[in-house]
Amino acid sequence: MKIAVALVDIRSIENVGSIFRTADGAGVEKIYLGGITPTPLNRLGKYREDLAKVALGAEKNIGWERVPNILVLLKKLKKEGWQICAIEQAKNSKSFKKLPKTGNVLLVMGTEVTGLSKNILKVCDGVYEIPMKGSKESLNVSVAFGIAVYQIVN
Repeated sequence: MKIAVALVDIRSIENVGSIFRTADGAGVEKIYLGGITPTPLNRLGKYREDLAKVALGAEKNIGWERVPNILVLLKKLKKEGWQICAIEQAKNSKSFKKLPKTGNVLLVMGTEVTGLSKNILKVCDGVYEIPMKGSKESLNVSVAFGIAVYQIVN
C-alpha cells in the first residue's frame, strides 16, 4: 500500500509544514502541492525557514512535487489505479472511518475556507468527513490530515 496527499490552495505555510511532518511520521510516499500551496523551497531554490521550523526536517525526507493542475494529476493517478479520497464536508460524504486501507490511496485536502471545488470532488472516488460535535464547523487542515492518514495506516 502507498499513501500520497494532494494539498490544494492551502495558504498557511505552518499548516503545510505540519502536514509534511505528519506525512513523514505516517509513511506517506509523496506530497503534491497545487494552487497557492507553498513549497518547501523559496523562489531562489533555498529551503524556507518558516516551513522547516514546523516540518522539523520532514520536508527533506519526503518526496514532493509542485503540480500546475490538480485535476490533471487526479485523473492521471486514477488511471494508474490510485483511490482518490477527498477529506471534505459534503452531502455525499462518508465517515472517515470508511477510508480505504488497501491499495494506493491519495488523500485530497483543500483550503479551510472554501474546501475543494465541485470539479475536484467529481473526480474523487470517495468523499470522507470527520464529524464535528462542537460549535465549530471544521478542523484545522493539518489536524484533519493527521486524523485521516492515521485512520488509513492503523
